[in-house]
Amino acid sequence: MKYIVLLGDGMADYPSRMLGGKTPLECALTPFLDQIAGQGTLGLVDTVPKGYTPGSDVANLSVLGYNPAETYTGRGPLEAASMGINLEPDDIAYRCNLVTIGSQDTDEAFMDDFTAGHISSVEAREIIQSIDKNIGSSQVQFFPGVGYRHLMVWRNAAGSPETTPPHDIPGKPILPYLPSGDFSAEVRDLIKRAAVMLKDHPVNIRRLENGKKQANSIWLWGQGKKPQIVPLTRKYDLTGGMISAVDLLNGLGVNAGLKPLPVEGATGYIDTNYEGKAKMALEALKFMDFVFLHLEAPDEMGHEGNAEGKIKAIEFFDEKIV
Repeated sequence: MKYIVLLGDGMADYPSRMLGGKTPLECALTPFLDQIAGQGTLGLVDTVPKGYTPGSDVANLSVLGYNPAETYTGRGPLEAASMGINLEPDDIAYRCNLVTIGSQDTDEAFMDDFTAGHISSVEAREIIQSIDKNIGSSQVQFFPGVGYRHLMVWRNAAGSPETTPPHDIPGKPILPYLPSGDFSAEVRDLIKRAAVMLKDHPVNIRRLENGKKQANSIWLWGQGKKPQIVPLTRKYDLTGGMISAVDLLNGLGVNAGLKPLPVEGATGYIDTNYEGKAKMALEALKFMDFVFLHLEAPDEMGHEGNAEGKIKAIEFFDEKIV
């Protein structure tokens, strides 16, 4: 028996007045999803248990059959697994976004763009490597990821503060959402030092000259320690793979015993290589029992508040993958 999960991340939504009281999924033309729905078995599942913030981490963990209350420690350590970063028991891994802060260095500073203008992986790598060289240490280490998504590991950390996902506060003042509580002073200091260093970074100078948003700050969030997860491959005695452009899902896959299956041109955005993902899934199923194909594009469009873009991402998912 062969199994496949096709997951359009963030595809569900609330009805919108902009869309005549419909959801983006209702508005999208999805003949192939409709065909599956008409011929298959349908059901409802709550992928985000009470007490958890709705997010791709908790939701996809649930879809893979895990109880977040028993296995979830944070987004950071899952992404660390994807990047091959070993975590000791007292290490804490943080997601490190490159972001654009508006009115920086004032009391009115706000989250202008949680993606730093969807900065490229090449530009971002140069910035993250500079940050690691200038403010990193044997205890605090920065690792480049994909696009605006990166990682910071605090080795043998003495504590962990309360943090906020930057995509939850677009356009909002950042002061109420900076790290707070236990160990927050140390984390805030790291963010402040990075911001000072980024002011005159060559990448930001070039982006400014080209009319692009600058990556003028880092934002640390989603931290946690290494989780204890029993691999699906052991639990169900099967082989499997994960197809995703983002480290979070690939990290979930690594923890679940699923082999990451990279696809050239997969971006984690609406311009991703849809056909390449579908082709990879079909090829993988020739020698694997199970494939989890994840599409980030609808979620990214939702975070941007782009209803038309979300509809288009759903239609691409249906047309080019399903």
